[in-house]
Amino acid sequence: MKTLCIGFALCLCLSLSASAAETKIVLVAGQPSHGSGQHEHVAGMLLLQKCLKTMPGVNAIVVRNGWPKDEEAAKVFEGASAVAFFMDGGGGNPIIQGKRPDVLRALMDKGVGFVCIHYTVEVPKGKWGDLMLDWLGGYYEPGYSRNPTNTVEVTPAAKDHPISRGLAPRVMEDEFYYNIRFRPDDKRVTPILTMVPKDKPDMGVQTIAWATQRESGGRSFGFTGGHFHKSWGISEFRKLVLNAIVWSAKVEVPAGGFSCEITEKDLKANLGEEKR
Repeated sequence: MKTLCIGFALCLCLSLSASAAETKIVLVAGQPSHGSGQHEHVAGMLLLQKCLKTMPGVNAIVVRNGWPKDEEAAKVFEGASAVAFFMDGGGGNPIIQGKRPDVLRALMDKGVGFVCIHYTVEVPKGKWGDLMLDWLGGYYEPGYSRNPTNTVEVTPAAKDHPISRGLAPRVMEDEFYYNIRFRPDDKRVTPILTMVPKDKPDMGVQTIAWATQRESGGRSFGFTGGHFHKSWGISEFRKLVLNAIVWSAKVEVPAGGFSCEITEKDLKANLGEEKR
């Protein structure tokens, strides 16, 4: 009996140690807001979760409705290495409501990774824009940035950056926001993906994805694509975002990038998922 107890205790300790070693990533999906196949926040995040679960040592959880219940937020984000948001933005952006910026500020101060996808990068100009410049490195500024749908060749801009591993130029159709507001000569920010917009080619090369090494030691990533759910079916599109999420969590990005094969059934799963 004594031997059995010792063995059980040893197994329990090993189990707890393994759990403690897991890298926790929180994926926050916004509420439904567009027609089918557009701004599919829940379906997109569930697809990313499915892929992240294939990486040993990573525990990815999905939160719906744009933010966990305020009384549960501290517990949901506790121990997270990175938080990623895919939701509507602008003045109604869930991350700037009430006391939520204080919750995020605490995470940023701890060096937690911060990822914003598509509309999430938009906040009002002023104090919220300044906050996003601090935390994300850039943001969609209403009246300054642009958001037409373009079919363009997107090009990796920083071949030596871990997020760029396994990426290659690819023609894609999406509502890639551009003319993003950045601080002049911000040494923290590295352009990751660029394009020349077809609607305004005279504006030249535009950054549509960027990585930021924050002064707190944390890492951030902004990406303006993701309007169309079909984009997740493009391997380079998935790889870009998966590379960025694990990089932001300070997990080593695989040499060839984070590959995750999906089926048409996977892509269509959870489309039109209602909030709950």
